[in-house]
Amino acid sequence: MSEETSARTPSVFDQFSLAGRHALVTGASRGLGRVIALALADAGADVALVSRSADQLAQVAEEVRARGRQAVTFTADLTKLDELKQAVDQVYEAFGKLDVLVSNAGISPIWKRSTEVTEDEWDAIMTTNVKATFFLCTNVAARMAEQGGGSIITLASVASVVGTPRMAVYGASKAAVAQLTRTFALEWARHHIRVNAIAPGYIATDMTAGVLEHPYFGNAIRQATPLGRPGQPHEVAGIALYLASDASSFATGQLFLVDGGIAAE
Repeated sequence: MSEETSARTPSVFDQFSLAGRHALVTGASRGLGRVIALALADAGADVALVSRSADQLAQVAEEVRARGRQAVTFTADLTKLDELKQAVDQVYEAFGKLDVLVSNAGISPIWKRSTEVTEDEWDAIMTTNVKATFFLCTNVAARMAEQGGGSIITLASVASVVGTPRMAVYGASKAAVAQLTRTFALEWARHHIRVNAIAPGYIATDMTAGVLEHPYFGNAIRQATPLGRPGQPHEVAGIALYLASDASSFATGQLFLVDGGIAAE
């Protein structure tokens, strides 16, 4: 490599910097959303935080500000399109632009056999995990196209790609998110918008605590995971930072599994 070429190649560490960028993280009040928001702030981004819980959002905002970054919070139920659009408008009013969207908001699986799932339970999961994701991404993408590009990160699941007993509806919803991600990536590449999905396995959060702590199911999950343990939120946040940054500038339309090896079997 010539000295001229070497001079043009950015440091790998510089590629992970989000200095001067603005991010929106939904479902940011706890769990993966909170940890991802803090990781983006650590990398230099100002962060807009959206959730249904104002009190918890305020706490996360303080954690972002303690890292020297700006934080704004908005409470919204993203299953209601008027609230979703208002939240996006408010974020743009606060920041002027968005470089990164992390569409993390979702609801946990209803842990029951397929024959026992009710219509209301089906509707709740599909509306939150699929409909809200679709309209959030499309609303933000329209703005990103006008500004010249950006990175959109969705949250799928290992249940997108492997059958998971007692999680049929959740798995179907997350498979839909994975497919939306691929389609968005193709449609929006011409606008320099990259769209990728993270597919976690069992991660130790409030959402999964009940299952992981169950004497039978928790042990079964550990046995089914080649690494023999649940993941930790920061192990997902690292992938989110990669996808938000220039380090992943040639990656789009991909499903990044962070599952301890479950899908490899």
